[in-house]
Amino acid sequence: MPTPDTDDTPMVATPDATADRITGSAPPHNWLRNYADFARSPEGHAAVLGFFGAVMITFGGFGAGSVRRSDPLLEAAHLSWLRFGHGYALSTVFVWVGVLAMITAWVRLGRATLGTVPGAKVTLNELRAIVGIWVFPLLFAVPMFSRDAYSYLAQGALLRDGFNPYEVGPVVNPGELLNNVSPVWTTTTAPYGPIFLLLARAITSLTGENVVAGTIALRLVMLPGLALMMWAVPHLTKHLGGKPTTALWLAVLNPLVLIHLIGGVHNEMLMVGLMAAGIALVLEHHHVAGIVVVAVGVGVKATAGIALPFLVWIWMIHERERRAALAEAEGSTDARASELPHPALMFARIAGLGVAVFAAVFALASALAGVGIGWLTALSGSKKIINWLSLPTVMAHMITWVTPLRLESVLAVTRTICAIVLVAVLVWTWWRFRHSEREAVFGITIAFVAIVILSPAALPWYYSWPLALIAGFALSTRTLQVLVGLCTWLMLVFQPDGSIGLYNFWHVALATFAAVVAAVSLCTVDPLKVRANHVAVLPAPTSPA
Repeated sequence: MPTPDTDDTPMVATPDATADRITGSAPPHNWLRNYADFARSPEGHAAVLGFFGAVMITFGGFGAGSVRRSDPLLEAAHLSWLRFGHGYALSTVFVWVGVLAMITAWVRLGRATLGTVPGAKVTLNELRAIVGIWVFPLLFAVPMFSRDAYSYLAQGALLRDGFNPYEVGPVVNPGELLNNVSPVWTTTTAPYGPIFLLLARAITSLTGENVVAGTIALRLVMLPGLALMMWAVPHLTKHLGGKPTTALWLAVLNPLVLIHLIGGVHNEMLMVGLMAAGIALVLEHHHVAGIVVVAVGVGVKATAGIALPFLVWIWMIHERERRAALAEAEGSTDARASELPHPALMFARIAGLGVAVFAAVFALASALAGVGIGWLTALSGSKKIINWLSLPTVMAHMITWVTPLRLESVLAVTRTICAIVLVAVLVWTWWRFRHSEREAVFGITIAFVAIVILSPAALPWYYSWPLALIAGFALSTRTLQVLVGLCTWLMLVFQPDGSIGLYNFWHVALATFAAVVAAVSLCTVDPLKVRANHVAVLPAPTSPA
């Protein structure tokens, strides 16, 4: 787990003006360089390579992605052959070539962002533009690496047709939307908040049983989350010590985020964007607005709620600083002491106000949706997922290797143990990291990492939760290499149709090899030495600017 302070050389921002540093603005003459010069630069070539990869994923997905059971659109276009035999093999090759192209382009842009290539440079606005360029083809792809989009639509149709998604699963509402839901989820109640159900109901009310239109509409609904991330992540660096361009490159342009959250149509895109924006607002002293935004994120997916207790600490820190500044302005240290209430009273007042704001937002959303809070009990539905990304599952498998016990019985015990440990970690983290803004945000990060690792189930895109916050800190080059390798590995260990590749040795071996190459490539132009004149490890900046 990376920490804000490491022994390695930190990657920090250059001493530009604050406005330029955060917004990416630049003098007018710099804008003249932008598109013609940038397109001819190595960074521009990397942007084009990533766009090519996104196009390949989109086209390959028609045959190898998480396609519908029956696809009249492909049949009408005489492209059904892409789903079978040699057509399926060709589609699979297209997808993996596209994924590797996007990862390669991302690493190349990372070298320019970090300054490990002499003369290479990419600005914040250029990175934002590249995000849009890479995302555009994915808007028209079938769901990639996951079938969750079909469950979203089916749950929205339940609410549309008068059912309570917190009480019944999609199976009670037959139709085209149900036909495409994974069998394991047809009887599962919705684990999502009322705001997301309202969005899903609105979409299915407009698109009806049209799966293609519904999928595209879901992606469009996720785009505000992407926009919020592009705004919030650079702003977090102002308080956490990181570099805006590095943060945006790591947390937003990352293929793990774009391919899984946009290509895979996951509501994490909306939840993480709202959570990051809410934290940024609180750090900027907009406390009530920040809590409202995070509460909306909880209304999409409950995980965002982990940030709320830590935001109370930040609010208290700001209140103490405000009162101290007032006392200092009056020129009386005694006034400062008398103005500060007891910490317990301050905590009770601020926490009470925060809870009231959150409750008001959530009550309004639940009333509009006409549902209760049954989604809290549906969160246990994730126990149906069993894979090696979850520590309880790893522990259970290892025990079954050396004992005759059955996996199901062992898994129940390991999940219980990890759940207890998780609660202890969350409580300890909340109390331990309360003394400064950076500590509080770091505590949120640790809490998210603990949830991903210790929960009954984990999926690759869950790692986008802590990644949005990790990126805001000043990270060493070595830490960034580890994160690049981890993100690459997570991106490659699932199949394009949503099935798990973790139980295939060669699949995992190839994913691991690609992850190592990607990590090394962040500082080495030709790590495999395939060129005649390969470039060795490039030096990173040796001291803070």
